[in-house]
Amino acid sequence: MPVQQARCPVQARAFARSFSNKSRRSVHVRASVAAETEKVDGRAVRRSLNATGRYVRQPTKDEKSQALMEEHGVGYSLSGLVAQMRENDMQWQQGEVTVKLAKAYGYCWGVERAVRMAYEARNANPDKKLYITNEIIHNPEVNQRLRELDIEIFEDDAEEGKDYARISEGDVVIFPAFGATVQEMQLFKDRGVKMVDTTCPWVAKVWNSVDQHSRKSYTSVIHGKYSHEETIATASFADTYIIVRDLAEAQMVVDYILQGGDREAFLKHFEKAVSSGFDPDRDLERVGLANQTTMLKGDTQEIGKMLERTMMAKYGPAELNNHFMLMDTICDATQERQDAMYEIIDDPSINMMLVVGGFNSSNTSHLQEIAEHKGLPSFWVDSAARIDVENNKLLHKTGWGELKETTNWLPEGPLTIAVTSGASTPDKAVEEVLDRVFRIKDPSFAGIAAKECKPMVVPDEDH
Repeated sequence: MPVQQARCPVQARAFARSFSNKSRRSVHVRASVAAETEKVDGRAVRRSLNATGRYVRQPTKDEKSQALMEEHGVGYSLSGLVAQMRENDMQWQQGEVTVKLAKAYGYCWGVERAVRMAYEARNANPDKKLYITNEIIHNPEVNQRLRELDIEIFEDDAEEGKDYARISEGDVVIFPAFGATVQEMQLFKDRGVKMVDTTCPWVAKVWNSVDQHSRKSYTSVIHGKYSHEETIATASFADTYIIVRDLAEAQMVVDYILQGGDREAFLKHFEKAVSSGFDPDRDLERVGLANQTTMLKGDTQEIGKMLERTMMAKYGPAELNNHFMLMDTICDATQERQDAMYEIIDDPSINMMLVVGGFNSSNTSHLQEIAEHKGLPSFWVDSAARIDVENNKLLHKTGWGELKETTNWLPEGPLTIAVTSGASTPDKAVEEVLDRVFRIKDPSFAGIAAKECKPMVVPDEDH
């Protein structure tokens, strides 16, 4: 049965179950809907959305929505502490505490754009039901604010997947910054809903590259995490793919291309990270590189070099272009935040590091790892709610995923703290964390007075 026929509740539930975790988060099951369904042409689907008259893919710069974002603290800071630090050489002195903000931190352009479009969708459709196919971004407070606006966020059930049966003609469906799968796009196009596509343009750029791989019969080697929403969406655009998490897994692919090996062991290792029917002996002869945008830029570039050297060694320089395809799809935002992190932890005046960002945020976890590898005391919190002012205690996460509680984490006396935040973290979250830090150090602290500052400079829509 073609995907577009799944319209009644029973069929819709079957569609949703096809996205489920039948193989413990197997990407090829979730991304291709089901082995029996017809392959959907990703490029054709995306192009067809505009013709519906129900598809929005650019922000409107609505002032009312912008004002509400400012009130809710889910955009760039315009007058708070972070905005004032930007105008004060990225520093702030509050009593005994000196705070230094990383030069690159927090919201990237694509994330702020996605949140803005969700607010605009609510304002433009006050009487309609609004849904988001996943968390708009990896930030708990932002997603909670959207729920308070009566926007329902779908979460992936381990057994049943996402049940879209209750979404009907006339409703509004928002695709998150990570994007939606081709099959989801097709479903909602056929369902007669209004679609608001907040997909980051950098993510869409990766999709274009994967589409080129498919059209020229190359296998997409995707540098990413197979269970991440963005990678799931990207994989849905590929005919054939293998997902490598890191340089070690990329080396496994390279070794197999050059030397062959135990086919079954190889497939067992990558069983959750390959397309249906993947055959390494057949599907690794021609490869193209793609990436999850939150992965390290340097690692993606190194994987590209590894694949290029491998294909050159196996087939010769003259045949390289017939066996390897590379398009520039790297987003600099993640790398810029990491570079700024490396720079700030080398400051000898720093006593400790604060990392603010969602606990399920890939790029934020990398920031925490950098501080830990340096040996600098570092505390990763997803919100100020993790900090107990009265008892000088906080609940924080380590780079390897352990949730820990630390008492007396702020020492007495003068203290210099470096601060950064993940690409899905609004400035307000950082301001609220620092507010609690200041209150621990000085119980009489009454807050930072607002001061109008220069707005953030962001790229144009054709970025």
